[in-house]
Amino acid sequence: MTEERTAEAPTRRYDPERKQRIIEACLDVIAERGVAGTSHRVVAAAAGVPLGSMTYHFDGMGDLLHQAFDQFARTSAAHFAKRMRAAGSVEEAREAIAAHVEEDLLATQRDFNITLELYTLAARDPAYRDITELWMTASRAELKRFFDPETSRMLDALIEGLTLHRAFGGDVATDGARGVREAIRRISDARPR
Repeated sequence: MTEERTAEAPTRRYDPERKQRIIEACLDVIAERGVAGTSHRVVAAAAGVPLGSMTYHFDGMGDLLHQAFDQFARTSAAHFAKRMRAAGSVEEAREAIAAHVEEDLLATQRDFNITLELYTLAARDPAYRDITELWMTASRAELKRFFDPETSRMLDALIEGLTLHRAFGGDVATDGARGVREAIRRISDARPR
């Protein structure tokens, strides 16, 4: 009896997490190399997937970047919402804002780099502004649970500004936690004219 070999068609490997791995790898590459250094080839290598997976899951580099930044912004907004929903008073809301600035937004250099790359890209390309708008809208919705709309807009801007100042060693950074909390208190104590 002879053993027959038949040519079998290659089977496609079932990999339901592939798209998510690509998005995570894209964010890692953006954090390390910036948007300018992010390409299909580099992301595919970082994700450990064939280059063809890039075009299977995404309609070009713009789509991949948009989905990656969108996921990052939604995750960040969800962290802030969780903090704010745990607050039961204005004072606890102020503390949640301070913790968000001190612990969430600057938790890692990776997250800070991704945030800056998103801001830069959205400033240059309107196709990404829906992501920053979604992020700001979600942030302000949580703030409005404790503060009037104008104060919520000011606090939202303060959060972004404090984050940049702290990251780059600005004056607020030298005051540490006290400076962050004082800035939040001054804005949230202000009464509309």
